[in-house]
Amino acid sequence: MDRVITCSDAVERLWAFLDRELDARDEEAIEAHLAFCRRCCGELEFARHLRRLLARRTGDELPPEARARLERFVDGLAENTADGGRT
Repeated sequence: MDRVITCSDAVERLWAFLDRELDARDEEAIEAHLAFCRRCCGELEFARHLRRLLARRTGDELPPEARARLERFVDGLAENTADGGRT
């Protein structure tokens, strides 16, 4: 594995990672980052928990406005991480 990513990179790609929308190289880089970064593992567990909660509430796809709010939330996490949480 030749690609090291920062926390902000990992958080930015979190939803794509969960949706399995990344190519193999990016997925491997995120998995490698998650193997040593406790902070990003916490973000991943939060996202997984949120998805399970939402899945129980509705069988439908997330409404576009809800998905947009979640994406803004994740973007905010990435910005906060970039400000001082580089691992």
